[in-house]
Amino acid sequence: MPTMSIISCKIMQDEIIWILEKDSSIDEIIVVDNGNIREFVEKLDKVNLQYRMLSLEEISSLSEIKSECKKYTVLIHLMELGLHRSPKELKIKVYETIRTLTPFSSGILLFYGLCGNVLGDVEKDFERSSISCPVHILKDKDHRIVDDCIGATVGGVKNYLRILKSVSDAGTYLFTPMYSKGWKELLDLNKLNKDPAKALKLMKKTHEIIGYKRVAKINTGLKYTENFDASIREFADLFDFEILEFDDGNQEIFKDCYDELKMEI
Repeated sequence: MPTMSIISCKIMQDEIIWILEKDSSIDEIIVVDNGNIREFVEKLDKVNLQYRMLSLEEISSLSEIKSECKKYTVLIHLMELGLHRSPKELKIKVYETIRTLTPFSSGILLFYGLCGNVLGDVEKDFERSSISCPVHILKDKDHRIVDDCIGATVGGVKNYLRILKSVSDAGTYLFTPMYSKGWKELLDLNKLNKDPAKALKLMKKTHEIIGYKRVAKINTGLKYTENFDASIREFADLFDFEILEFDDGNQEIFKDCYDELKMEI
């Protein structure tokens, strides 16, 4: 059986765990050991999923795994969340990671969307290259690449646009459970200023200028990330935001894209 590699933003780690739990045909889970996996492996432990951690330097051992016809392996590589602050750098790092994992993969699935319109051509770019495995990115049922992690979570482009239109009267953050935990890392709040309190004050002023007034909780039905309600309330209290709630979160796109690549490889 083949090796599927999933290259993912940390924000979508819960969806990966859900897939791993649901697919009983997986023989082995391998997690690339880097600085982004602590929370992820803690969740794997909590749901009693067995896994092996390998550094990129040790990934060469996967060449043997790929050739073992009786074993289906899923390899997980979580990327640094802060890459979203520079779409150009995000594209460079994602493409580099694809090239690194290609020799040890039967297929590569990106748990990313357009992400600032820098990953829209990734499938075509690697179709034209000399790599030996297919590369897929998250798409909805209309075969459109999702805009970002929120677009993937709410089922695709149409529903995402509907939600955005419903909150268009005021600036609104849309938070999934992992987003509610990772927003400080995403914004790199502690590095914006040597004084975090001053940085927060600046953010509040920015919100006032551009008209941000709300945070919306996107319920996904997944419970791997704890204290979602408390995290939302903390964020709302910090910036004096109103809290909205949407029950549109689901795992449909993640499952469909995973199943499609699995059948292909």
